[in-house]
Amino acid sequence: MNQTNLTKRPVNRLAAAMLTALLGAAALPSSADETCASPYMPRITGQEDFVYIWTLGVEGLGDEQDKLVTVDVNPKSAHYGKVVASLSVGGRNEAHHSDFTDDRKYLWAGGLDTNKIFVFDVHSDPAKPRLHKVITDFVAKSGGVVGPHSLYALPGRMLITGLSNSKDHGGRTAVVEYNSAGEYMATRWVPTDSDLQGAVKTGQFADGYNYDVRALPRRNLLLTSSFTGWSNYMMDFGKMLGDAEAMKRFGNTMVQWNLHTLQPQKVFDVPGAPLEIRCAWGSNHNYCFTSTALTSKIWLIYEDDQGQWQAKAVADIGDPAKIPLPVDISIASDDKTLWVNTFMDGKTRAFDISDPFNPKQVFEQKIGAQVNMVSSSWDGKRLYYTSSLLANWDKKGADNEQFLKGYAWDGKSLKQQFAIDFTGEKLGRAHQMRFGAYSLYNRQPSPAASAETGKL
Repeated sequence: MNQTNLTKRPVNRLAAAMLTALLGAAALPSSADETCASPYMPRITGQEDFVYIWTLGVEGLGDEQDKLVTVDVNPKSAHYGKVVASLSVGGRNEAHHSDFTDDRKYLWAGGLDTNKIFVFDVHSDPAKPRLHKVITDFVAKSGGVVGPHSLYALPGRMLITGLSNSKDHGGRTAVVEYNSAGEYMATRWVPTDSDLQGAVKTGQFADGYNYDVRALPRRNLLLTSSFTGWSNYMMDFGKMLGDAEAMKRFGNTMVQWNLHTLQPQKVFDVPGAPLEIRCAWGSNHNYCFTSTALTSKIWLIYEDDQGQWQAKAVADIGDPAKIPLPVDISIASDDKTLWVNTFMDGKTRAFDISDPFNPKQVFEQKIGAQVNMVSSSWDGKRLYYTSSLLANWDKKGADNEQFLKGYAWDGKSLKQQFAIDFTGEKLGRAHQMRFGAYSLYNRQPSPAASAETGKL
């Protein structure tokens, strides 16, 4: 792999383009599947039994609370494609992302507004998760970090990326470390121009913003991306688009960290709000991907021939001039396909990434009026899609579709297997997905549990 220069693109012009193209609509961020899970946790390489959907409550709909919704997705089950459990957590917390501990027994789920972290027991009965613990002092313990976003398992620990801070509710934030028992350990602030913390600034920016986190353990690599702070992600989307200052408050960086010491090493320019990070699985594939929401590009973060990490824009997603707004991405376990969702046109796209420096789009299909998350099974035969971004950013009126949809993929076409209308079922806004399976805990569903499952 040859070293290349970073591609730069100013974001201030994009603010005007977004305002012109999107005013009155909605859009943007989004993580989510077996091929994107922490390499430290056990994987479901066969058929998953359940999809757990972290769901935002909606005022006036059902019990109005955020909830963990469990859907049976095993085709052999009598309840295939049906909601089999729904566990409300009290209030609306801006439910967003979730992930498992390294033993996969507990699912941690964050609220971007209240800063609560809900810990669910998913191993005692995978069909009916139970609320095990609620962490309510995240801001105080972390020293002012706001907006727990990505929750990522390391051995015996959970890394939590913050999106904001309690001082000014802007984008300056940190990575927070807890042990798997839910006890606070450390806070590591993202490097800025005024405090690089020993990191090397390779471009124009060191903004201190954060979003997602992923590790490539065999290369001692940890990567974080960047988005925006509380003052933006909790703002009405139309109002934000009309606020020139707000549109300047988006991240333009990714940070390389030493995985073992959790010290920052390099800050890369990746203009346009790089969101999800997906790392290759192959033993000689030393690279990861991200997509930029505002500039509609796929970026490659790779190790060059000198052993140095670099960042390069390698493909456009749709027509960037039309602001399709890439959100979630999913990498196949064989490192040959990257799925990319775009919120504004409701499409999913497949890119051939056999040559990571030259991704080629090979497939696209409209999933709904809006689409956010995509989750892929390890064998690549099943894909699941959900719809919601943020409570104040989802589309309005008839385009505010809220769903979970399951598809079969044969390498050439997507065929819908089931769909659940989360508004019709009075569940709320379907956001992020995680998979569950009895096989993870050497269990089989009991006849009594099978009979009772599905009765909410």
